[in-house]
Amino acid sequence: MNYIDVEEARERSGLRLVLTAGVPGPWGEAAKAILHVQGLEYAAVRQVAGERNEALQDWTGQSSAPVAIWNDEPPCSTSRRILWLAERLRPEPRLVPRDAEERVACLGICDEIHGENGLGWCRRLAMLAPLLEGLGDAARDTPLGFMAWKYGYSGEAAAAAEARMIEILDALAARLEQQRARGSRYLIGDSLSAADLYWAAFAAMFAPMPPERCPMSDGMRAMYTVDDGVVAASLRPELLAHRDHVYETYLPLPMSF
Repeated sequence: MNYIDVEEARERSGLRLVLTAGVPGPWGEAAKAILHVQGLEYAAVRQVAGERNEALQDWTGQSSAPVAIWNDEPPCSTSRRILWLAERLRPEPRLVPRDAEERVACLGICDEIHGENGLGWCRRLAMLAPLLEGLGDAARDTPLGFMAWKYGYSGEAAAAAEARMIEILDALAARLEQQRARGSRYLIGDSLSAADLYWAAFAAMFAPMPPERCPMSDGMRAMYTVDDGVVAASLRPELLAHRDHVYETYLPLPMSF
């Protein structure tokens, strides 16, 4: 992935997408997947995990990734706004169903995956917990501590994260089973939707694809991998098979970040 810095991006027009450089951050990977499927070209803008990213803060009013900016319009700094921007810029193929009932189901699943207190949010809290405990009081003055503060980390929130992840993973598996029974291999309707792309991207936080498909450091791979406990039991083979189908059919491999 070729990145430009924030200062250069601010001088450009067109579509720019701020991404966390060098890691398969699932929020960013989902945004990339949406733009890829809809055939939208963009300039990738560098954000650095755990740093203050002051230039990005000055430009977009916040310091996280992903953020999508179209010409001189206000920045889209939430997953939902990035999705709606993509749908507006390239209405076909649709990733949000026209049918109202299917649209409600699609957006609800998306929010369960990427939203606050959703699957990715809770997995991040669970990954932060052992790292912060190892640092003790010194964590407050580290990039990791800043990240934890930024995303609402607390011992109580981390303790509640496991049950929430299990609930969502079980619901996704049940949805796939219902869809398979009616002859569909997608989470919504009979075609690819944003819900499928979000699950494919966020599955990396539980079981990254092999290195030849998802190159990442050994340390990050170990941190992302859930290999024991009740959360791992809810990561059913059909969920990972669906992730593989989405990448093999619709997205570029190997991943680049």
